[in-house]
Order: sequence, then C-alpha cells, then structure tokens
Amino acid sequence: MPAAPAPPRVPCTFAGMVEGARLTVPLLPGTLVFAAAVGATSAEKGLTLGQAVFMSLSVYAGASQLLGLQLWPQVFSLSAIAAIVVVTMAVNLRFLLMGASLQPWLSRGPAGPVHVGLAALTDANFVVASRYHAQGGQDAGVFIGAGLFMWVIWTLATIPGHALGHLLTDPKRFAIDMVMPLTFTAMSVGLFRLRRDRLAWPVAAGVAVVTAQLADGYWFIVTGALAGSLAAGVLRERA
Repeated sequence: MPAAPAPPRVPCTFAGMVEGARLTVPLLPGTLVFAAAVGATSAEKGLTLGQAVFMSLSVYAGASQLLGLQLWPQVFSLSAIAAIVVVTMAVNLRFLLMGASLQPWLSRGPAGPVHVGLAALTDANFVVASRYHAQGGQDAGVFIGAGLFMWVIWTLATIPGHALGHLLTDPKRFAIDMVMPLTFTAMSVGLFRLRRDRLAWPVAAGVAVVTAQLADGYWFIVTGALAGSLAAGVLRERA
C-alpha cells in the first residue's frame, strides 16, 4: 500500500508578518489600555519602571500578569510564590488548547520562526491568525507578525501606565476589563464554520458560570475552556 503523500509545506514571509501586524490594529485600543493598567498596578506594588517593563517583556501574559500583580505580597514566602504560580498557570492553561488547535497549520511551517511566534502566543494573535487561516490563508508569517507586533506594543504601553500610577489600577473602574473580551468576541464570530460550532460557546459559558458559583478563584476560566474545547471536538466529529 503506497504511503500517503506528505502534506504541503506552508510559507512564512515578511509580507505575511506585516499583514499579521496590520490585522491586529482593531485590537490596539484595548491592548494599550490593558497594558497601561498592568504598568499602573506594577507602580502600586512598588516595582520600578525598569522592573515593570522587564516583566511585560519577559512574561507577556496579560490576564495572568495582572492577576499575579494583584496577588503580589509585601513579603515573599514559599506559599505566596506557590499561590502566584498555581493561579497564573491555571489561567494560562488555555494556551495549550490554542496551540493544539493551530498545530495542523503551523506544524507545516519552518520550525524556527514558528516557535518564535508560539513564544508570543496570546488571545490577540490567536484570534487574528485563526480567522486568517479559516478564510483560506496559509502564510505562517501572519501568526508570527501579529504576535511579535503585539508583544512590542504590550511592552511599550507598560511605560505610560506606570507613570499614571493609581488611575488605572482597577480596570473595572472605567469598564476597561470589558474592552478586550468584546473585541475578541466580535472578531471570533467569523470563525464559526458550522452551526454546531456555536453550541460550544454556550456550553463553555454555562460551565464557567456554574464553576464561578461553586468555587472561588479563577477555576471558572479553566473549566469553561476545557468544556468548550471538548464540546467543540465532539460536535466536530459528528459533522
């Protein structure tokens, strides 16, 4: 029996990276304000500007970065460090699912650039790249360019936030916490390919709401993401 032909390789071009950066423009307002809030929270916790910028550059994980700062103790202990690690890891578990969903596409691209792009994986470039690929795009440079561009923007936007201090420490005060979820939701609508896909979203939302009522902390993010992913997988198998 002849072996099945290898799947075609996908390109990774500089033009694709520029296009990826361009596609993130609608997400910039929310990203700028959210990163500024992280910078302001860093100042409130006593971090210097250099420390705040280095955190954004090296960690680059919006929600868990802000959460880690909110858990930042005045005196570090093993239990305090363990709490920050466990909670931020739980929030970031969603990146496992995002990376797995991108694997069929990105595994056919050049390994070096793709791994650099995966180091910059966030909700923003995941939505941008998934939408681009769902519309027939194949250039892995779009995913990489979107991630690297947002990485630079996120790091630089920490600076004015740190300077503004306490004005942005509470994103809910100006409804800033709703800016990025609403933008992501609007951009994700185009990813629906089947009517059954839409059922995964209410499943994820329902499980997250129930979990939030039963358990403290941020477990609702993990359970909601897992329930939605499992529902999408089951429904897609039957399609």
